[in-house]
Amino acid sequence: MQQAEIQLVKQRFGMIGNSEALNRAIDIAVQVAPTDLSVLITGESGVGKENFPQIIHYYSHRKHGPYIAVNCGAIPEGTIDSELFGHEKGSFTGATADRKGYFEVADGGTIFLDEVGELPLSTQVRLLRVLETGEFIKVGSSKTQKTNVRVVAATNLNMSQAIRDGRFREDLYYRLNTVPIHIPPLRERKEDIVLLFRKFSADFAEKYNMPPVRLTEGAKAVLTAYYWNGNIRQLKNITEQISVIEQKREVDEMTLRTYLPKDDVERLPALLSPRHDQKTFSDEREILYQVLFDMKKDMNDLKALVHDIMNGQPVEVKRDDLHYAPSTIINRDDTILTTHNAVDYVPEKPAVEVTRYADDAGRFHDEVEYQEVVEQKPMTLQDMEKQMIVKTLEKYKGRRKAAAAELQISERTLYRKIKEYGLDQ
Repeated sequence: MQQAEIQLVKQRFGMIGNSEALNRAIDIAVQVAPTDLSVLITGESGVGKENFPQIIHYYSHRKHGPYIAVNCGAIPEGTIDSELFGHEKGSFTGATADRKGYFEVADGGTIFLDEVGELPLSTQVRLLRVLETGEFIKVGSSKTQKTNVRVVAATNLNMSQAIRDGRFREDLYYRLNTVPIHIPPLRERKEDIVLLFRKFSADFAEKYNMPPVRLTEGAKAVLTAYYWNGNIRQLKNITEQISVIEQKREVDEMTLRTYLPKDDVERLPALLSPRHDQKTFSDEREILYQVLFDMKKDMNDLKALVHDIMNGQPVEVKRDDLHYAPSTIINRDDTILTTHNAVDYVPEKPAVEVTRYADDAGRFHDEVEYQEVVEQKPMTLQDMEKQMIVKTLEKYKGRRKAAAAELQISERTLYRKIKEYGLDQ
């Protein structure tokens, strides 16, 4: 598909951005539109998944038929079957009349099932039958009805994990996922962030009848480096806040930072070298980075401490952090003062142990006992990751939300890791 055609699609549906990943997603949507294949759109919350079913419907032969968007996560489990497939009068309490479901109303058109991963398992069985045979049965009826509907679904869940957890049927997933379209998160579209801010700023300036806000170069750098956990939706909300609250129309770096939530500011990928700042790192890799950085800091502290001890300098350390030899002196303020040269500080097992005693004449002597140093087996990355999770959970007394924020991962990833390492036992 030519770039000019892609730009035309963006203009028609109000989409902003020039990233290659976004253009690829639009290209796939337009190419698959003339067919009747089912499409599964994946991507994080707030990336703009709702635009793509409209593109598919508009460029299909069904564009003159009905288009219905259904948020599956917003419908209670007890009424979802009735909403999708309809019901007969008297089929349940409150069913005072026959009702058509969305699949019957959308006959000849397109139905968009947003948050399809939230469907109950019983409803998933009904949906699978519609996809395979085009047939459904109303709630409370025994009569089979036909429908000719193009199904486009979307989800922000990790569907492979949902299948492993038994929350989503594998056969339905493959039936929906005939053509997958992945919408990239905003942090993978860094070149589009300032463009989107400028567009939202112009829209809000028109809406509130005021000049649009502008960003300094420093503010643009901060905006681009931000993690944007809420993606385009979060960027739009922050742009609106700035447009309404700030009196000055030029926003600098310090002003912009006051509007960015602290728990999301510039995560690890944004701090790496320019060669890597366009790449996406998984939550698991971020945990490992955090573990490695902590280990590096501990090693540097340990080197400095050993250097001071070997030079005969007094060293003060916290009791809880270290094992200590019998000759160390414990102060009242709960610290340890080491006075000997060499071996009173040991990270695990002391290689040398010094014991001071007095003879009959009252003279003090040091008795040195050498111990074999046991070489410890190096930890794997998985061991380090598990240890980091355990320490963080202990720090927050098992509060997983706070632990996930400390580890800079999503709660969903933390829950999966807890189960994977058997920490929920």
